[in-house]
Amino acid sequence: MDPKYQRVELNDGHFMPVLGFGTYAPPELWCTFFQPQMVQPALESSLKKLQLDYVDLYLLHFPMALKPGETPLPKDENGKVIFDTVDLSATWEVMEKCKDAGLAKSIGVSNFNCRQLEMILNKPGLKYKPVCNQVECHPYLNQSKLLDFCKSKDIVLVAHSALGTQRHKLWVDPNSPVLLEDPVLCALAKKHKQTPALIALRYQLQRGVVVLAKSYNEQRIRENIQVFEFQLTSEDMKVLDGLNRNYRYVVMDFLMDHPDYPFSDEY
Repeated sequence: MDPKYQRVELNDGHFMPVLGFGTYAPPELWCTFFQPQMVQPALESSLKKLQLDYVDLYLLHFPMALKPGETPLPKDENGKVIFDTVDLSATWEVMEKCKDAGLAKSIGVSNFNCRQLEMILNKPGLKYKPVCNQVECHPYLNQSKLLDFCKSKDIVLVAHSALGTQRHKLWVDPNSPVLLEDPVLCALAKKHKQTPALIALRYQLQRGVVVLAKSYNEQRIRENIQVFEFQLTSEDMKVLDGLNRNYRYVVMDFLMDHPDYPFSDEY
């Protein structure tokens, strides 16, 4: 990670900002398009909608597949989500072809655990490793083992929900603890004359984690830039490490029926 230029070099030679500002989020291949023959047409369709010739980064959204088709969450007569059996190594091979075709500069994954990453990394004839793995990551779920694994494989860990999510009622328990009200975060914010949000963001950057700080609020976007104006001490970092409780804000009930859930867990 290069703090001087506020970017990190990816394993394919391209670069990524260490902090995703504003409304940015990389496009992802949804789970109903994981059949190999559907991958490139899905990306081409996205590019047409975005009026782009290529994307900087394209991700596999989950390490599982759903029944192919245009319905985002296909369900059976009992309301259960219908999964599909797909060799994700074959899906990844087409992702590689999309990169070679110039449709995506870089390719990565989202919500993969160590075992699932190894499945891709050990694929015979692998041409490109995932440049990143985007997962839920914040002081209550610091993903330390997954981070260490990704670093050992030159894969960047990208944190979504770094501030504890926007608490969307569809997938976040309204009774869940509010990360930015944590007394430890608030005490460190007071110590450094910063906000709890900036403490949470700075914590990730000093661990070598790229952060997506999604916001539609101009004032908050401007505030997030201040994360580069201070540093946490090693003792501060240890204190924040101690907040980990393996707590997930983003819980999608339909995924719990899949044998590999939770996907980005600590193994």
